[in-house]
Amino acid sequence: MAQDHGPAALIAEDEPVLARSLARLLGQVWPELRIVGMVEDGLQATALALAETPDIVFLDIQMPGRTGIEVAEAVADDWPDDQVEPLFVFVTAFDEFAVAAFERAAVDYLLKPVTAERLQQTVTRLQARIAGRSAPPAAGARADLMHRVQAMTTPSVPAGERIKVIRAGVGNTVRMIPVTEVLCFEATDKYVNVVTSAGEVLVRMSLRELMARIDSSDFLQVHRSVLVNSNAILSATRDENGHYSLALRGLQRPLKVSRAFGHLFRPM
Repeated sequence: MAQDHGPAALIAEDEPVLARSLARLLGQVWPELRIVGMVEDGLQATALALAETPDIVFLDIQMPGRTGIEVAEAVADDWPDDQVEPLFVFVTAFDEFAVAAFERAAVDYLLKPVTAERLQQTVTRLQARIAGRSAPPAAGARADLMHRVQAMTTPSVPAGERIKVIRAGVGNTVRMIPVTEVLCFEATDKYVNVVTSAGEVLVRMSLRELMARIDSSDFLQVHRSVLVNSNAILSATRDENGHYSLALRGLQRPLKVSRAFGHLFRPM
């Protein structure tokens, strides 16, 4: 992250008036900060963050395309290996009690409408964090960030309510698939692709909800949108760029491992 002209920031806010207001206030309390872009939806925010690699990303929680939390997950997953992680600040209309959990994954959160006094506190925190950063993240740090942002919106389910069998509709038939027979789960928009050695079926459920409802002790997250049954992993192969792919027992195609989770497969 080049800082020849001061640190850089990206603002993702779907209300243009609020985005301009935040940029104006930042100009007042932190004149050296460069705003490298302002976008109105989560998909644009993800793409621009990865293209510009800013030091700071201000993320609205509720945005079209992707929520601020989903943007943080995607950015953390695909962030360049040789770059220091960006600092996330969540911007939300929720009250302080509802967003207390956001502090686990962000430097700070801001309540709408943002005031200069409150923003100054955030800027002080950001400046302190930037001053203390100099190296790329350690192995596993990116995965840890993803787990923390996922934990903010993963519902808590009592052990007795966990599902052991996936009921998947295929035409007029409902397939009963024991969770232990699943090779992997792949998130696709509003669905999860349930992959077994006998084939693949879609269930209408988010991966986050599924993770909360199954006994996930045998499943390993290898991508923000993929869970793999660790008992089915035969091998992990690294390419010339340092990226891993998995061979699973009963699955003909390889499964990509994102950079955030590559450290899980490095030789002991």
